[in-house]
Amino acid sequence: MKKAHKINQPETYIKPPKKIPLLLRIGLFIAKKETGKDLLPARLLTWYPRAAIGSGVLEMMTAKGQTEQERRLLNLVRLQASLICSCTFCIDMNAVGIVKNGITDDELAVLQGHRAVQSVDSFSLRELLALEYAISLSSTPPNLSEQFIKNLTTAFSEAEIVMLASTIASVNYWARLNQGLGIPPAGFSDRCLLYHRDE
Repeated sequence: MKKAHKINQPETYIKPPKKIPLLLRIGLFIAKKETGKDLLPARLLTWYPRAAIGSGVLEMMTAKGQTEQERRLLNLVRLQASLICSCTFCIDMNAVGIVKNGITDDELAVLQGHRAVQSVDSFSLRELLALEYAISLSSTPPNLSEQFIKNLTTAFSEAEIVMLASTIASVNYWARLNQGLGIPPAGFSDRCLLYHRDE
């Protein structure tokens, strides 16, 4: 299992604009209503309206999960991708659902690289495959063996695979954007998960 270490939290590199167009202000209002927070990434994106609108649509269309099992699965892959990408904002935001989705401290230790996955027997086979998928797609380059693809396509439907891949890709998008702008955590969660795996 990979060694984990604390992530340095960068300062924001730029400040939000003082004047924001009405359409984007409406978007910021909706985002605040949904999350309960005045989101700094959304405010900074208003410097470039096309990016703000595109990012907002991407986030609105991201899979949320229809069942308890699906919501837990998506929470796990979002957290895993956030940790692999070392995005403190993403980790903070995706840690919100830990308790609600029944993610245990032992399972979190696996995601953080503190415990071997074999030492925790509460993950389902589908969850293990999804976590491996999140790790691979969040690494450069992705490493998807023929055997893994066979296992993945056996365990998940085509629609589920697209849902997983697009969810993981979305986390990677936000991770790189947040890191590129120096955005720190927003205080969504009181759980200290700000660790990632050494490669």
